[in-house]
Formats: sequence, C-alpha cells, structure tokens
Amino acid sequence: MLLTLVLLFAFQGSNILDNPLIIVLIAVPLIIQSYFIFFLTWFSGRKLNLRHAVCAPAALIGTSNFFELAVAVAIALFGLQSPAALVTVVGVLVEVPVMLSLVALANRWRY
Repeated sequence: MLLTLVLLFAFQGSNILDNPLIIVLIAVPLIIQSYFIFFLTWFSGRKLNLRHAVCAPAALIGTSNFFELAVAVAIALFGLQSPAALVTVVGVLVEVPVMLSLVALANRWRY
C-alpha cells in the first residue's frame, strides 16, 4: 500500500501543483463532511451515555473515509494518472490531518 501511495503521489504531483483550485474544490467538502460526521456521532454517543472508550472510537471510525480502499479501486479501474486517482490523493492528504485533529479533540473532551 505504501508503494502504491508513493507512485500515486509521484504521478499526481504536477496535477496537485498546477491545479490548486481543483484541489480546494475537492478538499473543502471532504473536510466539512468529516467534521460534520464526527460531531454528529460524538454528540449522539454522548446523548446515549456511551463511555468515552466507546464514543470516541465510534465517532472516529464513522468519520474515516477509508481512502486506502478508494486508492486501490481508483487505480485498478482508472489508472495512476486519472482524475479519480487525483481525488484519492487529495483525500489522503486531507484525511490524515483532519483525523489527527479529531483524535486530539476527542482526547481533550475525555469524560
């Protein structure tokens, strides 16, 4: 999987640098979706009186977009230089910092 990601970034690097508006148009909805799902799941779990050890992982799993699967499917169906592959690259670039920020938030909100 790591080799696949390295190849994908290598093939899509110029697209990322040459098309910043497209990257923003892909990234912003992904970020909004991720935070929305996390907060919806987090507060639903709190309302159901779930323990932090259950609520936090549930919210994070619900938030995850499973881009590793999307990468594999996009490459298999459309190739390394396809627009679908570009979207998965942006997804990976967005998901990692978003998920790290949500882990920090869940740990800060420990109850």
